[in-house]
Amino acid sequence: MPEHVWDMPEVQLALMERDFGKLCTLVRSLGQLRQDDVSRLTGLSQAFLSMLESGDRKLTNIDKVVQLLDGLEVPVELTGPMLRSPDGATPLHGTQCASSRLQSA
Repeated sequence: MPEHVWDMPEVQLALMERDFGKLCTLVRSLGQLRQDDVSRLTGLSQAFLSMLESGDRKLTNIDKVVQLLDGLEVPVELTGPMLRSPDGATPLHGTQCASSRLQSA
């Protein structure tokens, strides 16, 4: 994930408002990713991400929120430690960084 994505005011606002659908849309657009890419990074299904981005679904399960934030490697400074896994790694992907997960997929 390009570092500049997290510096964008609209991305930070989406995080602050916990608007995860908007966050996914912005991150995908700014990072030039497809929903399939975000699905591989986060372990969330492409179908769920599509519904999340369209507003048909909300992300309310804290474990899934942590999975999304960890998978996208959102800086902890933007989320706070309560919304991150203790080791910063999703259970599905271990500690690989997002760019290496995409390259190996």
